[in-house]
Amino acid sequence: MQDTHIIQSLLIYALPVLFSITVHEAAHGYAARHFGDPTAAMLGRITLNPLKHIDPIGTIAMPLLLYFATSGAFVFGYAKPVPVQFGRLRNPKRDMVWVALAGPASNFAQAILWALVMVVLAALGTQERFFIDMARAGVLVNLVMWAFNLFPLPPLDGGRILVGLLPFKHAQWVARLEPWGFFIVMALVIAGIVGTLWLRPLMALGYMVINLLLSPLVALLG
Repeated sequence: MQDTHIIQSLLIYALPVLFSITVHEAAHGYAARHFGDPTAAMLGRITLNPLKHIDPIGTIAMPLLLYFATSGAFVFGYAKPVPVQFGRLRNPKRDMVWVALAGPASNFAQAILWALVMVVLAALGTQERFFIDMARAGVLVNLVMWAFNLFPLPPLDGGRILVGLLPFKHAQWVARLEPWGFFIVMALVIAGIVGTLWLRPLMALGYMVINLLLSPLVALLG
């Protein structure tokens, strides 16, 4: 019974996760090309083909291992980063912010779209739990990616945004953390600090914004 539940959960989350990482990485590449760096475009990374963005370890092996090892309590993964040569951007320090912001912004937009799917399904009186749960998972997955990637520590997008916004001297100090940033973030995640002080408040804000945006449509269809 437990195995059946796990398999069903994997099927529900598979499509939202694939879309979330694919659009996220493609958005980085598109923004980089827009601001002057064609590297991602030349390598075929501005695409909605998930195979171009999947990292065998980070996208498949690690999330599955963590999911089964913790019975779904903790899951983490990552996609193959889109290559960006910040020096080729027209205004590297300023444009870095927009390139980094493009990924999380795409996830927030997807969360809104999945929430819209939930509203439409409810308006149509759909009783099929699989599609309703998938839409709900789509909102959750994308809000998690939106909030987590905005954490202000490189190599996460939030860290790149912070480097782009800070004065040069302070930006250099933050940028030097990048080689150890992944391990620092993982330590903070395991300690519960990221979840309690960052993810939960930011996701609560995300849900509130989505509810406000869709409330007129809900009232209209209701």
